[in-house]
Amino acid sequence: MKKLQSSIPIIRGCFSIFKIKTAEGFQYRMAGLAGASTSIFWGLIEITVYTIFFKYANNREAGLQAGMTLRQIVSYVWLSQLFFLMQPMNIDKDILRKITSGDVAVELCRPLDLYFHWFAKTAASRLTPMFWRGSIILIFAMIMPLSYRLLPPESLTGFFFMILSIFSAFLLCTAYAMFICTVRLNVALGEGPAYILMLIGGILSGAYLPLQLWPDVMQKFLLYQPFAGYLDIPLRLYIGTMSTDSGLFAISLQLCWTVVFIAAGKVLMSFRLKNLIIQGG
Repeated sequence: MKKLQSSIPIIRGCFSIFKIKTAEGFQYRMAGLAGASTSIFWGLIEITVYTIFFKYANNREAGLQAGMTLRQIVSYVWLSQLFFLMQPMNIDKDILRKITSGDVAVELCRPLDLYFHWFAKTAASRLTPMFWRGSIILIFAMIMPLSYRLLPPESLTGFFFMILSIFSAFLLCTAYAMFICTVRLNVALGEGPAYILMLIGGILSGAYLPLQLWPDVMQKFLLYQPFAGYLDIPLRLYIGTMSTDSGLFAISLQLCWTVVFIAAGKVLMSFRLKNLIIQGG
């Protein structure tokens, strides 16, 4: 009971940091508009490429054999552009500045757990771009010509499971982003390892190619590996290529990987802080 009472101020502090960081993110309207334009343009290129392959490739049935129609892939592309913004594509600028300048020492003086302090900041930096850029992408995708338009969800049940899965994906993305932050705490490693880890996550999430279109021999591995929970699992539930019977298992898998990355991040941060090199001043 005492442990729970002592953790309440930490929870309140982290929630306050999350609200402040979220409010700051909403100020960058023009950046959101520019980012949405880029995502829409890239989405149109992807849809055009998939359309060409489905209509003119030698093996035109390849996509159908993988369990996806062209219309489903179109919806997958638009939703991937929307939810791609949740994925850790970089380390939060404020956190990275503190690591490289030596201000981590100042952070350690705060009466907050450093891991969950940064977790709240990272979560907010992943959330705010989705509102500006995501809303524009979503509106554009819904008013496109029929062959380029985002389809409604396959079923209401699938849509409900997709919402639950997106929330789980948000936690998973944040947990993995924090794991990358703890790796970056070793300033001697530089930026390379962190960006390699982020690139691996992006490729295996289905953001660049739907995982169902990968070779059959890899399908079981692709579904169970952690990064499918970033993007592929929620989108399968939306377009109907994953049954709602499998939805609870898939969401449980996302949450399990989230716990694994949080635990790994906490352990690694504890180790890093014991051997921390403070640069700058």
